[in-house]
Amino acid sequence: MRYPEHNPLDAFFVCQVNGAARSFRDLLVWRKAHEFVLAVYQFTDPFPRREIFGLAHQMRRAAVSIPANIAEGFAKRSKPDKVRFLNIAEGSLEESRYYLILAQDLGYGNSEQLMGQLEEVSRLLTAYAGAILASGS
Repeated sequence: MRYPEHNPLDAFFVCQVNGAARSFRDLLVWRKAHEFVLAVYQFTDPFPRREIFGLAHQMRRAAVSIPANIAEGFAKRSKPDKVRFLNIAEGSLEESRYYLILAQDLGYGNSEQLMGQLEEVSRLLTAYAGAILASGS
């Protein structure tokens, strides 16, 4: 699934009629995080059976937490609440980063492409949180 590319520093959402995101699904950062989750599910699918409730489960849980917290933060009315959920998403992002390193070191697959996707989500998430903090509302 591909979406139009945007400058990550000034376009955090896919523009609607007036340019405002109406739903978390309009946020480019959420869309990229969702794409990362789908890729993590594919990556962990061939893991050894013994990892179904181990590393594969942990990787999926951490990955899912990123767009889930972006979505939850989008619905919050106050700036501190919004940023708190984005910070939780950032924590899950770093947890995912470690699991990708571990999976590769255990020989479960090459996580280089996923790491690239995660970096993009990280840049967008950092910029989005910064924009919310800098905004007047």
